[in-house]
Amino acid sequence: MIQILLVIIYLAFISLGLPDSLLGASWPSMYLEFGVPVSYAGIISMIIAFGTILSSLQSDRLTRKLGTSKVTAISVAMTAFALFGFSISHSFIMLCLWAIPYGLGAGSVDASLNNYVALHYESRHMSWLHCMWGVGATLGPYIMGYALAGGHSWNSGYLYIAILQIVLTAILIFSIPLWKERKSVAKNVSDNEKTTHKALSLKEIIKIAGAKEVMLCFFCYCALEQTTSLWASSYLTIYKGVATDTAASFASVFFIGITVGRALSGFITMKLNDLQMIRLGQGIIAIGIIVMFLPMNENVSLVGLILIGLGCAPIYPCIIHSTPAHFGEDKSQAIIGVQMASAYVGTCLMPPIFGLIAGNINVGLFPVYLLLILVIMIVMSELLTKKTALSK
Repeated sequence: MIQILLVIIYLAFISLGLPDSLLGASWPSMYLEFGVPVSYAGIISMIIAFGTILSSLQSDRLTRKLGTSKVTAISVAMTAFALFGFSISHSFIMLCLWAIPYGLGAGSVDASLNNYVALHYESRHMSWLHCMWGVGATLGPYIMGYALAGGHSWNSGYLYIAILQIVLTAILIFSIPLWKERKSVAKNVSDNEKTTHKALSLKEIIKIAGAKEVMLCFFCYCALEQTTSLWASSYLTIYKGVATDTAASFASVFFIGITVGRALSGFITMKLNDLQMIRLGQGIIAIGIIVMFLPMNENVSLVGLILIGLGCAPIYPCIIHSTPAHFGEDKSQAIIGVQMASAYVGTCLMPPIFGLIAGNINVGLFPVYLLLILVIMIVMSELLTKKTALSK
């Protein structure tokens, strides 16, 4: 049964990734249809991110009340509902409205499911499970590119993803009894058993040593990842002169890099610890950004996107997996909740800010923007290691 549950969790991570890259892949077609500025993608992104911030901050309370299994099933169902709404929308305002349940469905499941895996599985499993997120994030742009190349509208791409989400929701609902059988390795506590640890307030969490640093680190990581996801297609189309449907498919290369990187990271974590994996990833991202600076053809930019994706691969799962070790298992759900909220603040603020830069200055500043975010992330990560036992 434990093996079956692991397969279910793999499917849940795929469901998390499927919609994450759709907006960036489809936006070059969407903004022309709606007659809005290219920077308006940031508005939709902000609405989705704001919803995830709210639900992430409530993840500790929701998980204690419902259990990880029910939180996951309900959240995926909300996402499927929102994606179906996108598929029938024909105005920018309607997209903004459907973005509300889209965001609310993402936050709680992200925090709850990540904490569950951090408590119950080793680092290699965290990497491989997040590899499954990459599978979903890679499939998303391919499905959208397939719809566009076949002469269909972007609405069809969203409809295809919505159908897949509905199927995954049904699987998660039927799997709920399996989660009750899985016991915590350290505490022997099942998914739905109540704990004696009280929920921490945001003020209490921030006072914990290293909490502010890990929150800022997550802010920067997701800002970099989401900015790349949202604006890579537009950068390639507008600045590099790549065709719209080709750029949509190229955007998925970034997620291919993440997916392949996380598959490899699962093996590398058997030799390197979480801190070493994070530093390795940051170094590879830096190389990828430098490649993007080179004034060469689209194939070179493609290599840069792959390297950025490869570098992103170990960072998110290794930070998450090290959270119980950094802060203690009794605080891990609360810490991961605020980490997710901080990540989505980065998702909410930083891509729209680049949208303003792209619209008012030059979309060619895309790699410069990514480099600045990376530098801040590295500084915060190193400060975190100095305040915790994992700095050795």
